[in-house]
Amino acid sequence: MAYYLRHPDNYPIEEQVKTLEDEELLDFWEESQFLEVYIEDEQKFNSKVIKYEEVILKELHIRHYVKNFGAEPTIGK
Repeated sequence: MAYYLRHPDNYPIEEQVKTLEDEELLDFWEESQFLEVYIEDEQKFNSKVIKYEEVILKELHIRHYVKNFGAEPTIGK
């Protein structure tokens, strides 16, 4: 089950998705697709818009890599 964080601004979305199980992460991705319309509208008024799909896909790639290769990928090598 996902956790509600009291101060999400102090806890980046990249860290929040790490706490989700695989099914929860996929559910979050699905829900973010429905919110995309609202996010696009918000971008017109707010410069701080989180790219949920990018964050979720990055986390899925990391999990896939760890599962298949046993370690997190290192950047720059």
